[in-house]
Amino acid sequence: MTPSGVVLYGPPGSGKDTVTAELARLRPEFVLFRRLKAGPGRTEGYRLTTAQRIEELALAGELIYRNARYGAEYAIDRGELSALIDAGLIPVLHMGQVVGASAVEAFPIQWVKVLLWCPEEVTRDRCKRRGDKDLDARLKVWHETRQDLMDHADQPWSLVIRTDRGSAAQAAQAIDDARVAGTAGTPRDIRGLVG
Repeated sequence: MTPSGVVLYGPPGSGKDTVTAELARLRPEFVLFRRLKAGPGRTEGYRLTTAQRIEELALAGELIYRNARYGAEYAIDRGELSALIDAGLIPVLHMGQVVGASAVEAFPIQWVKVLLWCPEEVTRDRCKRRGDKDLDARLKVWHETRQDLMDHADQPWSLVIRTDRGSAAQAAQAIDDARVAGTAGTPRDIRGLVG
């Protein structure tokens, strides 16, 4: 089978971590791609480094995508993606920008691009329940994500999943089914979704 990967794009609280955990329960080959991170904030799920190292990788042409958010810098590097693929694993990338979700498609494997969505009040509730100390910043990012989607409404997605209308296990199964079927991305009714 062609090597594959999954991109999970969505606002804070949309379920990226929860769906990733369900994917790993479904198949042990699914593994979170731990982005490089330089800066403050959460450390779990990242490979910590320095801004200088990220810049060095960028200058060497080793980065697929980099961005800044929450006062930190993040990067997706070719080396780690290649290592996961070579090990027979299926990387799951968490993205918060449409341009990043598109940029990873330059890495030549079969990508399943999934838009996870939930209303603002669901994000608020989920962030409170998991103890996020930066709730205002996360709600700001929810609005930025909504605007990002509106600005890129013609972006193709393999799947669009409302995580407030089904379980994480159902979402994981739909994602794996789309991966196995090689479901290509198609434009969706983004304005109707986030309206």
